[in-house]
Amino acid sequence: MSARNWGLLLLLALLWGSSFFFYKVLVAVLPPVTVVLGRVGIAAVAMNLWLLAQGQVMPRSPLLWARFLLLGLLNTAIPFVLIAWGETRITSGMASILNATTPIFMVAVAHWGTDDEKLSLGKSAGIVLGIAGVIVLVGPEAFRGAAYIWGALAVVGASCAYGFGGVYSRRFKDLSPLVAATGQITGGAIILLPLSLMVDRPWNLAMPGWQVWASLLAIALVNTALAYVVYFKMVATVGVTYISLVTFLIPIIALLLGAAFLGESVTAQALAGMAVIALGLAAIDGRLLRLFRGP
Repeated sequence: MSARNWGLLLLLALLWGSSFFFYKVLVAVLPPVTVVLGRVGIAAVAMNLWLLAQGQVMPRSPLLWARFLLLGLLNTAIPFVLIAWGETRITSGMASILNATTPIFMVAVAHWGTDDEKLSLGKSAGIVLGIAGVIVLVGPEAFRGAAYIWGALAVVGASCAYGFGGVYSRRFKDLSPLVAATGQITGGAIILLPLSLMVDRPWNLAMPGWQVWASLLAIALVNTALAYVVYFKMVATVGVTYISLVTFLIPIIALLLGAAFLGESVTAQALAGMAVIALGLAAIDGRLLRLFRGP
């Protein structure tokens, strides 16, 4: 991980971490599937227009578009809907913390599904520390009540989908990051449109106010379109295991935003969990192991 890639990782954490805040704002006034359709649909339009402005066109291969649909299902439609639905039952900060289970699934899938991203001592230690940090952050009191449990399980399910989607996205490394990201987001929008029409019947919903539209534009253009261009750029250079580190950083961003704007508390328990997560980052990157081994 070079300094440039660490910078991209931190940017990705900021972009995706703030999406939990926008989800919490949006699901208070709109049903989850429609929220996700708005996020993905606006992003898909913007990214296709930007692609045309760059003088590029999307590939027309039916086989490639079938792969885009599968990628959009695994990396966009399923996890986005599960997280948005989960946030109707748990806080945005807690959703982001539970999303930090993504490396468990991603590293496991990468170990069995790739030839060059096998588990190592450092990665294994980092995952253990990361999960320990999540346990510290969540705490036993978080799981009191059925509604909370279902919301938490939904976010963990999203993390599982991300694990498979992250490894599958390696198959698109030969495409430019913008084309791959546009294909994924467009594929997700194609899947979400009929789902929203069937489940939410959006024509029966009240017209949202400007604050809702502003939040949709932010989560679509910044947290989705820009974020996935950065994501696919990193897939092509560092691999999915190192990108999974972003899920350890996201809770810090989401907790701070939740505390500042949504009245969600940041406790000593949360700070302790963040410290353990930081150790997990160092272990996966190899720095912690080198520190113990010495020069």
